[in-house]
Amino acid sequence: MGSEQTQGPVWAREVAKRRPKLTREAIVASAIAIADAEGIDAVSIRRVAAELGARAMSLYTHIERKEDLFDLMADEVNAEILVEGELPGDWREAISAIVRRTREVLRRHPWLVDLVSRRPQVGPNGLRHGEQSLAALSRLRIEPEWKWRIIAAVDDYALGFVIREGMRQEGSRGYAWTQAERDALMRPYLREFIDSGEFPNLAPLLADGAPDVEGGDRADDDFERGLRWMLDGIARDLAL
Repeated sequence: MGSEQTQGPVWAREVAKRRPKLTREAIVASAIAIADAEGIDAVSIRRVAAELGARAMSLYTHIERKEDLFDLMADEVNAEILVEGELPGDWREAISAIVRRTREVLRRHPWLVDLVSRRPQVGPNGLRHGEQSLAALSRLRIEPEWKWRIIAAVDDYALGFVIREGMRQEGSRGYAWTQAERDALMRPYLREFIDSGEFPNLAPLLADGAPDVEGGDRADDDFERGLRWMLDGIARDLAL
């Protein structure tokens, strides 16, 4: 007699679940999913193995160490930064498209900010990003070094803006405060400093409560304005 699992027509039997084939691509994809949900510190060989239904030791046939996994994760996400299709002919429009894409990807994978600060490795997709950024500036008649400085400046701008956005989100997580509630909480604290006369430049700004300078609804406008200010300054400084 067969077991209960093998009784009845073959079409009515539950198909045994098979473990998906273990590949480097599957390992990296799982690690990215964990980091997106819980942050980079949640990623470990053991955790990824558990998510894939595999033994931790089996992952080491594809990934030698956790640091290598981090490098592969970063480079995989760098592929998302690449702008598809042909870049605009105008250098400002072209570099702006890349910077917007960079912000979009960093917001989708905030752990990348932390990871890059720990392990500044450059993989194939990182090199492709650099190549595309230089292509955006290829029509400028300036030395390659200055093109690289422009790229560094706009990358730093995007990175800094995303860090500020992330700090705001972390600070408000778990607190469903409205702007009015936030002002009511902060106003007595700020009034004490304003009345001291020690902060004459801050006083006009803080008179009505803490300003919402990183407001969510204005974040996109603020990002575009700051980018425009930066590119205006670059163009003026280099006579572009």
